[in-house]
Amino acid sequence: MAIKSTADKVATIVQGYTLEGPTIELGAAIVDGELHREASVRLPLAMMNRHGLVAGATGTGKTVTLHMMAEQLSTAGVPVFLADIKGDLSGLATAATGTEKLLARTESIGQAWSGKTFPVEFLALGGDGMGIPVRATITSFGPILLSRVMDLNETQESSLQLVFHFADKNNLELIDLKDLRAVITFLTSAEGKDELAELGGLSKATAGVILRELITLEAQGMEKFFGEPEFNTAELMRTAPDGRGVVSCLELPTLQTKPMLFSTFLMWLLADLFEDLPEAGDLDKPKLVFFLDEAHLLFNGASKAFLDAITTTVRLIRSKGVGIFFVTQTPKDVPADVLGQLANRVQHALRAYTPEDAKALKATVSTFPTSDYDLEETLTTAGIGEAVITVLNERGAPTPVALTRLRAPESLMGPSTDSLIAGTVAGSALLPKYGTAVDGVSAYEKLAGQAAAPTGPAAPVPGAGADPRAIDAEARRIEEEILGRPSSRPAAAPPAPEPAPDYGDAPKRPTPRQAPRRPEPAGGDLAEAWGGALGGGLTSMARSLGTQLGKELLRGVFGTSSKRRRP
Repeated sequence: MAIKSTADKVATIVQGYTLEGPTIELGAAIVDGELHREASVRLPLAMMNRHGLVAGATGTGKTVTLHMMAEQLSTAGVPVFLADIKGDLSGLATAATGTEKLLARTESIGQAWSGKTFPVEFLALGGDGMGIPVRATITSFGPILLSRVMDLNETQESSLQLVFHFADKNNLELIDLKDLRAVITFLTSAEGKDELAELGGLSKATAGVILRELITLEAQGMEKFFGEPEFNTAELMRTAPDGRGVVSCLELPTLQTKPMLFSTFLMWLLADLFEDLPEAGDLDKPKLVFFLDEAHLLFNGASKAFLDAITTTVRLIRSKGVGIFFVTQTPKDVPADVLGQLANRVQHALRAYTPEDAKALKATVSTFPTSDYDLEETLTTAGIGEAVITVLNERGAPTPVALTRLRAPESLMGPSTDSLIAGTVAGSALLPKYGTAVDGVSAYEKLAGQAAAPTGPAAPVPGAGADPRAIDAEARRIEEEILGRPSSRPAAAPPAPEPAPDYGDAPKRPTPRQAPRRPEPAGGDLAEAWGGALGGGLTSMARSLGTQLGKELLRGVFGTSSKRRRP
């Protein structure tokens, strides 16, 4: 193969990044060690809902890249969500001051730089920080995400789904942790033993384990993250009066002490948007771009159900006009099924100090298209503020790989002052809505007898008492209708002859409403009883069979609910 000249390499990049529509300017290409300001590298605004990855070793400039991209998105009228883990991104609200070094850099890449401020909304999970408190109700957070926070195993996660099912059916609103604790306490009490038995696969032993984990969460001070008023994720999609997109900056000052909670809460925000937004198709610009920092925290030790739900959300939320950029150190931090959907890549430098680092480097190189660069060398020698980039062009094809010197942000690369943040929060239109926690009547009060009693179970399952195989076939039919795919529920085995089978090895899978009374299985194992009846918990069992279909609470891919009491 003929060796291309530098001029030919530059021409390839110029041609590949010559785009017609609005773009996000990323910087200028470096070819054969020389910066070429005429070779601008850019990302089509219309392609930002094809999702992306910003990766690189610590200290290589990932946060500054997010900062720079957020500024341009805001200017283009696109709202942005950022998780501000280090506190540096609050500087978007403060204009930067041009230094001699900064201006020399911006001049070298052809950037017309001037200091600017941007419309920023400061948020804080549960008020853990200076921003507007962001809370979720337990019922909308759902059992799959809550299981992730509580570090439950798959059996316990399925048990928690049954608890949510019981609460949904009995109008026991799960608003905060004490509501969920009250429901579990009731089910494990003498008064609630009949209800517990009707839930089938939920054993008292497993319910007790969940209750202990719940008390641990309360002891760690996590109750402030759950409650009312619940944050409406539509607030993330606002524009300022001048038409610029609002940058929602979520403060995470104690991330290191609660990493699982924070990463899961970010996924709740995405899942909530996914459930609420209508289909939008291809747009000239996204409705929202969501930067998910420390993305590896989402996937560490995640259950298959959780990973499947993330994959589904990433794949489908694009058509609703939302772009997601995962931010982490290496592509190997992201599962292959998710990574395959991240079409826009901004890869900062990697280090290869250990054999594991070298393996990660080779894996990263393999994810890029063929290029004129020696990517193993380029990725280990790139400087701070430089990145290897390939994105989708307006036709949906990958652009040429380009080592790029990135643009500089025009707002402060560092935290804004506490007084500015406090003033912004005090003047926010969101403060009256979300500033004060509310503790209304919910499951705790109802079970304590302080309000009207729950309405009781839903109507009996049609066909109760019928042949278990007929009931199982009906459950399979409903699963396929709800999820739009073939049922994952195994067909029921023929009924065993009398005497009753030993349930330790029996293949029979009773449904939650049709469970026979039997001795509790050791360890509270309900894997066979629940058996993935509705796709591993992707949809709640909070609907009766037959004529009850669609009339009860519908849960989404994370077990989240859109049935809310919002301001």
